[in-house]
Amino acid sequence: MTHLSVEMLAADAAEPITTAGHAQLGIAVLAGIAVIVLLITKFKLHAFLSLIIGSLVLGAVAGAPLDKTVTSFSAGLGTTVAGTGVLIALGAVLGRLLADSGGADQIVDTILAKAGRKAMPWAMVLIAGIVGLPIFFEVGIVLLIPVVLLVAKRGNFSLMRIGIPALAGLSVMHGLIPPHPGPLVAIDAVGANLGVTLALGVVVAIPTAIIAGPVFSRYAARWVDIQPPENLVPERASDDLEKRPGFGITVSTVLLPVVMMLAKALVDIVVDNPEHQVQKVFDVIGSPLIALLTAVVVAMFTLGRAAGFTRGRIAATVEKSLGPIAGVLLIVGAGGGFKQTLVDAGVGQMIMDISQGWHVSTLLLAWLIAVTIRLATGSATVATISAAGLVAPLAAEMSSPHAALLVLAIGSGSLFFSHVNDAGFWLVKEYFGMDVGQTLKTWSVMETLISVVGIVCVLLLSLVL
Repeated sequence: MTHLSVEMLAADAAEPITTAGHAQLGIAVLAGIAVIVLLITKFKLHAFLSLIIGSLVLGAVAGAPLDKTVTSFSAGLGTTVAGTGVLIALGAVLGRLLADSGGADQIVDTILAKAGRKAMPWAMVLIAGIVGLPIFFEVGIVLLIPVVLLVAKRGNFSLMRIGIPALAGLSVMHGLIPPHPGPLVAIDAVGANLGVTLALGVVVAIPTAIIAGPVFSRYAARWVDIQPPENLVPERASDDLEKRPGFGITVSTVLLPVVMMLAKALVDIVVDNPEHQVQKVFDVIGSPLIALLTAVVVAMFTLGRAAGFTRGRIAATVEKSLGPIAGVLLIVGAGGGFKQTLVDAGVGQMIMDISQGWHVSTLLLAWLIAVTIRLATGSATVATISAAGLVAPLAAEMSSPHAALLVLAIGSGSLFFSHVNDAGFWLVKEYFGMDVGQTLKTWSVMETLISVVGIVCVLLLSLVL
C-alpha cells in the first residue's frame, strides 16, 4: 500500500459510514463474520458470495446506509484487485511455465539425485520451498505428489517421513511469503514494505519449515505408518517432453523476483534517501509488479524456449495459467471489500480504542484473530484478509520491520489447525490415501506447528528489531 493510500485509509476511518457505538459495532463484526462462516461451512456457498453477503450484513447491523455499504465494499474490492490481482496473475503465469516446461521436475530430480537416505526429508522440504515460491499451494501439491510417492516407494520410506516435509515447505510459503495472495493482501492492508516482509518472512520460514517438516515427520511417521497408494501417481509434466531447462537456470529464474525485491529493500536501508538516484532506480526494479513481470518474460525464454516450446505453445501456457486463478482473484477482491467495509464502519478505530487498555501484544492479537477466523472458515486467505482488515489501524504507528512482522503474525495465524472445513485437508487426505483420523494426526498437527512456531519466531524477532 502506498503512503497516499494509507492516508486515504486513515481519512476513511476518521469519517466512518456509521456513528454506532462500540457495542453495536462489535455485534456487527460478529454478525458479519458469523454469516460468512455459516454460509461457507453450513450452506457450502462460495467464499466470494459469502464475503459479499457478510459485508452487507455487517453494514446493516452497524446501522450504515445500504448505498454507503455497497460503495465501501466496491471501493475495497477494486483497490484490492488493482493492487494484488496483477501480481497474483503474474505469479500464476510463472508457476505454470515452471510446471509445464519441466523446470519443476528438473529441480526435484537434481536435488534428489544428490541427497542421501538420511538427507531425504531435508531435500523434500528444500524442493517444496523452491517450487512453492511462485506457485499456489494446490498446484504445488499436484506437482510434488508424484515425487513424494515415488521417493517413498523406491526408498522404502514411510509416506509421512517424505510427505510431511514437502507439505510443510509448501504451506509455509503459502502463508508467509509473497507473492502468494494472503501475504500480498495483508501487506497491502497494513501498509507494510514488501521487501522487508519478504526478508523477514524468509527468516521466519526457515526454522518453521524445519520444525514442522523434517523434525515433526519423525513423529508423524510413528503415528501414521502408511505406504504410498499404488493408484494415485499422476503423470509428470516432463514425461512428454524431449528436453527441459537446466537446474541452474531454472532456480535462477524462480529466485529472480525475490532477488530484485530484496535488493530494493537493502538499498532502502543502506541509502535511506527517497531522492537519491540509486534508490529511485531500485524502487522501480524492486517493485513487485516489475520484479514478477521481469521473471515471467525471462521464464518464457529460460524455461519455455529451453523446453522446445514454440511461441504458440508459450502463449497457450500463459492463457491456461490465468483461468484457474479466477476464483482466487474473486475471493481476494471480495475479502478486500469486506476489509474496507470494516474500516469504513469504524471497526478499526474501535479496536484501537479498546486495545489501548490491554496488555496483549499487537502481534499476538493479530495472530489470535487470524486463528479464530481460520478455525471457523477453513480458509487461510479469508482469515488473512479479515484479520488484516481488523488490525490494520494498529499498524499506523509501527516501524517498517514491525509492520512486516504484523503481516507474518497474521499469516501464521491463518494456517492454524486445518480440519474438515478446509479444502486442503481433503486434498491431502485423498492424495495420501489416509482416513480422517490419520489426516488430523499428521496434516492438521503439522499446520498447527507451523502456526505456533511462526508466531513464536515473530515475537522473538520483535524483541530485537
